[in-house]
Amino acid sequence: MHSASSDPVLQPELLYEDDWLLAVDKPAGLLVHPSWIAPARTPNLVSMLKQRFPGDTIHTVHRLDRATSGVMLFARDKAIAHALQTQFSERLVEKTYLCVTRGWTPSEGVIDYALKPIRDRIADAHSDPDKPAQEAISAYRRLGTVELPIPVGKYPAARYSLVEVRPKTGRKHQIRRHMKHILHPLVGDTKHGEGRHNRLFREHFNCHRLLLMATRIEFDHPVTGRRMLIEAPVSAEVDRLFRTLGWSGLYPAPVGPDLAEPSQLNSQLKESICAEPTGSDWPDPAGPSEAERSD
Repeated sequence: MHSASSDPVLQPELLYEDDWLLAVDKPAGLLVHPSWIAPARTPNLVSMLKQRFPGDTIHTVHRLDRATSGVMLFARDKAIAHALQTQFSERLVEKTYLCVTRGWTPSEGVIDYALKPIRDRIADAHSDPDKPAQEAISAYRRLGTVELPIPVGKYPAARYSLVEVRPKTGRKHQIRRHMKHILHPLVGDTKHGEGRHNRLFREHFNCHRLLLMATRIEFDHPVTGRRMLIEAPVSAEVDRLFRTLGWSGLYPAPVGPDLAEPSQLNSQLKESICAEPTGSDWPDPAGPSEAERSD
C-alpha cells in the first residue's frame, strides 16, 4: 500500500483482509482521515485504502491519533461497521497498547479516573464546553525498566518504563492523560508529556515520535463468529530503540533481514539496564467499556 508521500514512514501495512473487514498497521504521523489540522492533500489512511480497494466503501470502526501507530480495523460495508461498533460499546473488544513512560511505574495497576471531554475547536465548536468528566478506566502492567546515566533536571540519571495498557473505556487521549495522572507521562507526548524527557530521546536516540503503539486487538468476527486476534509489531525504528534499552523479547518485534543494529549507546548503558519479565495476570478493572478511542 503506497501513499502520495515519498516518506517511507507513512507506508501502512495490511495485516488482515477478508470479504468483510480489513486490519491495517497505521504508521505514526499518518492521519486516519483528512483533517483541518493538516494542509490539503496531506496523505491519510482512509484515502490510501480507497485507492487500494476502489470498489469498496471503507468504514472507520475506531480511531487512532495521528501520532499513535498500530493496528486499526476497517469495515467493508455499513452493516459490518455497525456490528463491530456494537462490540466496542458492549465491551467485547480488547485493545492492547505499548508505551514508554517517564519513571518506573508500579508493576501493575488500574487507573479509574474520570476525564473531561477534549473539545475539537472545529468539530466541536458548538458543543457544550462544560460537559462533566466521563468515567475512564485503564489497566496497565509494567514490562521492563531502564535507568540511563544521563542527568535530567536535579536527577543524575533518567528512569523509564516499558508499559502495556488495556483501556476499558474510550476517552480521547485516555492513555496519555491517565499515565500523566499517575505522574508517569509518555515519552514523546508534546501535549501531556514532559519536554526534558522528550528532548533526551530526540538528542540521544534520534526518536522524534510519541512512544505509544496499538499492538493488539481482539474481537468476534461479525460474520463467522470466530474470535480474532490481530497483532501489529512495533516499527523497525522503535524495535531498534527498545533493543538499545535492553527490552528485547518484551514486545511484538518486526521480522526481517534488514533490521538495524541497536545504537552504540547500548554498551555504555549495559550496567544500568534492568529488564523485567511480563506479569502473569492483568489487574481486573470494573466498569463498562466503550474502547473506541483511547490513545
